[in-house]
Amino acid sequence: MRIIVGVTGASGVEMSYYLVKALKNIEGCQVHLILTEGAKKTWKLESDIPLIDLVLLADVVHEDENLAAVISSGSYVTEGMIVMPCSMKTLAGITAGYAENLLVRAADVCLKEGRKVVLVPREMPLGKVHLRNMKEAAELGCVIIPPVLTFYNGPKNIEEQINHIVGKILMQFGITHEKFVPWTGAEE
Repeated sequence: MRIIVGVTGASGVEMSYYLVKALKNIEGCQVHLILTEGAKKTWKLESDIPLIDLVLLADVVHEDENLAAVISSGSYVTEGMIVMPCSMKTLAGITAGYAENLLVRAADVCLKEGRKVVLVPREMPLGKVHLRNMKEAAELGCVIIPPVLTFYNGPKNIEEQINHIVGKILMQFGITHEKFVPWTGAEE
């Protein structure tokens, strides 16, 4: 199983560390990582985790400028792609098919090949353009999973909130995340 993980410069880059860590716990899962320049800058501003820790988790790290990378071709089979976090710029690029970098090109390839593309958009409040682009992305086949807070699972810290979001993302690929706490119903 090969999954592409794209990380943009939107706030919340550290979530991608938890995502890749969870993917690496899946036997036989190969992670292809793309970090935009914006992601690298935001990582320095937001995270105490050294960026190298994320990079070392990935099986393959692709330069965002390398449009000749193996994942830029539909003949290289993957399960799909996760963009976490997804900036509004990247969202716009995906919906317009404007593949100016490898991250958007890889998403374009996944969509044209009928593969899963999960976008984790980070912005608030959402403007009309953002909402229009999310709707367009959904119509193109993307799954939109905003990283919203969840309370029914009794989270005690941010890490548990992130792991819940990661669990929701992995469900899209038929993968169960061991740190995901699902809703179990309530007595009336």
